[in-house]
Amino acid sequence: MKRRKIPPAGSPLVGGRHERRILGRAQDEGVDDPYKLRRKLPEPTRCPACGAVYHEGRWQWMEFPPSGAHEELCQACHRINDEYPAGIVTLKGPVVRQHEGEIINLARNLEQAEKQDHPLNRIMAIDKEEPDTLVITTTDVHLPRRIGTAVHHAFHGDLKLHFDEDNYFIRVDWTR
Repeated sequence: MKRRKIPPAGSPLVGGRHERRILGRAQDEGVDDPYKLRRKLPEPTRCPACGAVYHEGRWQWMEFPPSGAHEELCQACHRINDEYPAGIVTLKGPVVRQHEGEIINLARNLEQAEKQDHPLNRIMAIDKEEPDTLVITTTDVHLPRRIGTAVHHAFHGDLKLHFDEDNYFIRVDWTR
């Protein structure tokens, strides 16, 4: 496994677009999303399930989708239909039971903020497996890290991130 050099706190590279380049991204390391399109779609293409429109080379939301658009499921809706998440966030502990509503609202707010610019980054499901365990599945690998980090920031506890190098998948575990 390659070790990445992380710049010291306060470095001008931390927190900006350069940090992402230094720390790496799934796309840079040759990790392929099995749901990623292998071809360009005809423009415009509309997802019949969610209404996102593929235009100018990317999926985006449009107030008035073009008439006569080609129809094809977007990758997020395809993952949702297949029940094949790209990320799983598992939150455990008595704090989850005590603050369940707050935690769910936090996750949904992060999803809404992310989904505005990135229609493929969504929460698939939020399941309550036990009284003090929530499992959140997502359609991408970035939203789980954001959810885990936000819950950790709000409620402290122990946060573990594991990105599967062989697949386009992340597992985030938080306990307190």
